[in-house]
Amino acid sequence: MSQMTESLKIALAQLNPTVGDIAGNVAKLHAARDTARDLGADLVVLPELFLAGYPPEDLVLKPAFADACRAAAEAFARTTSLAGPAVLFGCIWPDSADGVRKVYNAVVLADAGRIVGVRYKVDLPNYGVFDEKRVFSAGPLPGPLLFRGVKLGVPVCEDIWQDEVVECLAECGAEILISPNGSPFDWPKPDLRMNVAVARVKESGLPLIYLNQIGGQDELVFDGASFVLNADLSLAVQMPAWREHVTLTTWSRGKDGKDGKGGKDGGWACAIGERAALPDLDAAAYHACVLGLRDYVTKNGFPSVVLGMSGGVDSALVAAMAVDALGADKVHCVMLPYKFTSSDSLDDAAACARALGCRYDNIDIAPAVEGIYAMTGPLFAGRPRDIAEENVQSRVRGTTLMAISNKFGSMLLTTGNKSEMSVGYCTIYGDMNGGFNPIKDLYKLEVYRLCRWRNAHTPHDGKGPAGIVIPERIITKAPTAELRENQKDQDSLPPYEALDDMLKCLVEDEMPLGQIIARGHDQATVQRIARLLNVAEYKRRQAAPGVKISARNFGRDRRYPITNLFREDVAGYTVDPNSAPKLATASAEGVE
Repeated sequence: MSQMTESLKIALAQLNPTVGDIAGNVAKLHAARDTARDLGADLVVLPELFLAGYPPEDLVLKPAFADACRAAAEAFARTTSLAGPAVLFGCIWPDSADGVRKVYNAVVLADAGRIVGVRYKVDLPNYGVFDEKRVFSAGPLPGPLLFRGVKLGVPVCEDIWQDEVVECLAECGAEILISPNGSPFDWPKPDLRMNVAVARVKESGLPLIYLNQIGGQDELVFDGASFVLNADLSLAVQMPAWREHVTLTTWSRGKDGKDGKGGKDGGWACAIGERAALPDLDAAAYHACVLGLRDYVTKNGFPSVVLGMSGGVDSALVAAMAVDALGADKVHCVMLPYKFTSSDSLDDAAACARALGCRYDNIDIAPAVEGIYAMTGPLFAGRPRDIAEENVQSRVRGTTLMAISNKFGSMLLTTGNKSEMSVGYCTIYGDMNGGFNPIKDLYKLEVYRLCRWRNAHTPHDGKGPAGIVIPERIITKAPTAELRENQKDQDSLPPYEALDDMLKCLVEDEMPLGQIIARGHDQATVQRIARLLNVAEYKRRQAAPGVKISARNFGRDRRYPITNLFREDVAGYTVDPNSAPKLATASAEGVE
């Protein structure tokens, strides 16, 4: 039987794993244990599925991977015979104890050279970006883990979003709740997490450690921002967002609960420790885009990035994020002008690249564009110039950038925002070319906001220069694709103030058209934007991955069928099997 203790020191390791890199993640386990040992910790805690990386998705279905994770966990546990704290970490755990192989999302407690406890995640999320029910088996309601005479309840991530698991742990005598998480960031998420944690603490009367991972994984980005709530709902510890960090928490058993000297009625309390300030929403979004881009590039082994620099706001923001993520020496900006490119765009693109300190080249695309016009001229004879000719420019730019990417090994970044992608205001195999898009989930007005934020702030881990890096004229001039003479976005789209509001109603909230019109929008415009949103689905399916910022991004959160004849009307809905294919064809490129 474990000896009773009156105090505990628990280190929280908010770290950045890499999915599938078992050896690298084990090395991080060792480093975290060494750091925690130096801090004098009894126990160090790491996030959900840390050894495998989160989310592992269908890697879980690969028996060799699941078995390798368990073997690595057992091997690591043997090393805890050396001086140092116990380690509580997340791991994929295959088990055939009942004669049927099952694979669990597990938490493993390793101490004194062996695994002393394993608990399984009960509530497997199956919504939004999550799809755990198809790869994991749900565990039974858990009892606490006994550690140094203290009963630790370990609800894993989603297990605290409903009350059942925590209620069971409390009824079984848990004294401290430790919740390892892989909770992706989106704008509403920090407040939601705190609200959920407060609810579980109130119901159980137990203090709660909420430990979240950090880092980018494909389209998801994890912000850390781990915290500790005492049973009286006081915030004892707030770890920083957007960086790896290890902090020591000091716990006491007592009667008064004041100043961290024990919880009321003999329960446990955490002493007041580090309480970092969390960034505001624009700062959080910028850091999310930078971290997501950095990890996508570095974890996939790309040496650098290249992007088309148009002199517009979107490419300027992507260039700034790339420099902050990777450093100016790893960012290559290329201006690709044609006869419709204004002198302002040429000057602004060069000024932005110069402010950021990155390489900048100018490649005239006229020979290729004119060559294609000459080549297709006989076939197009007698037809007026339209979007087909305009998109040749975009596709020549895309082909040129891909050639640069192939030649130098730099990953091509694409720079379209969520407003454009919503209504198909983009050219497939043209400006949509690229391997990753850090602003994919930012609406146009949010792009402008983050440009202004970056000019006024330097990210805490940014590799770019301080001060104004996006020239003011880029932010204030009217946006344009410059595919024809004097073209402006507003020739084809409503003002972005109206468009973004309509799109948020349609995409984020699935609001009926009548309610959107009631907000003051023109009925015909609302119906047109809804139609464009529908018919652009096939483009979005072929778009590069990008950082998820909103609660409902394109791809993982919002999965509409491409072949879809349902059309909503103000009065309800219409089904028109004759018009829907026509609309899709007519809107194959651009917005009309």
